[in-house]
Amino acid sequence: MSAAKDVDAYLAALPKNQRAALEKLRKTIRVAAPKAEEVISYGIPAFWYQGYGIVWYAAWKNHCSLYPISGAITRELKGYDTAKGTIRFAVDEPLPATLVRKLVKARIAENTKRTKKRVGK
Repeated sequence: MSAAKDVDAYLAALPKNQRAALEKLRKTIRVAAPKAEEVISYGIPAFWYQGYGIVWYAAWKNHCSLYPISGAITRELKGYDTAKGTIRFAVDEPLPATLVRKLVKARIAENTKRTKKRVGK
């Protein structure tokens, strides 16, 4: 896939089934983090909040991935295909919205803590 200039362009370039899976994921993330900024980061869609990345997501040849980059709720990821900072899922088996919301909220809390440390509050 060539580098997309924005999230809509990234999603538009995907096959229909991958696009649908990632659009559903995108909507869930937006609801959980309404103040987050949507960007392309490292060539894939991402949400940023308070100057830090919350989550990234992408479509690959045989799966989709969510990159929450957090160890905050690792126990709840048992049974999922994970690697350091990555949760892989099949297009036809999306991640549960409750899990995605929990991951996003954990990342927002981590970012808020980092921001407070950075500004000395």
